[in-house]
Amino acid sequence: MPSYLDWVRAFCLSLPHATEDVQWEHDLLFRIAGKMFCVANLEPGVSPTKIAFKCTPEKFAELVEIDGIIPAPYMARNHWVAMLDMNALRQPEIKELIEESYRMILAKLPKKTQSELAANPSAKAAKAKPSPAKRSGRAAKAKRS
Repeated sequence: MPSYLDWVRAFCLSLPHATEDVQWEHDLLFRIAGKMFCVANLEPGVSPTKIAFKCTPEKFAELVEIDGIIPAPYMARNHWVAMLDMNALRQPEIKELIEESYRMILAKLPKKTQSELAANPSAKAAKAKPSPAKRSGRAAKAKRS
C-alpha cells in the first residue's frame, strides 16, 4: 500500500462522521452520510490516479493547470480533480483541499441530516447506506406513486 494512502486515510477518517468503504474493486471511498468527498486508488497500477476530491469551480480551473493534476475521470463535470502525482502539491495543501471537499459535501446534505450529524458529534459515523430492506421499501413506494 503506497505511503500516501496512510496519511490520506488517517486524515479523512479524522473528519467528523467520515466513513470508508471499498467500491469499484480498487477505490477506497471516504464519505459523509453516504456521500463521497474523497476517493483513493488502492491499486495505482490499475489507474494512474492516486486520489480525487471535489473542489469549487474556481479551484478546479486553477488545479487542472498544475502538472500532475487532471479533471477526475467520470466526475470532472462535478468539479472533481484527480492527482496523478502526490508531489504536485504539498501535503498541508492537499489536506486543506480534502477538508474543503468534505465541507462542500456536508453543506449539500439535507438540512435534517446536517442537524442529526450536528446533534450527535460523538457518533463516529452516520449510516453510509440504507439497509437492503429500506432500499426495497423506498423503491416500492416510488413505484406506487
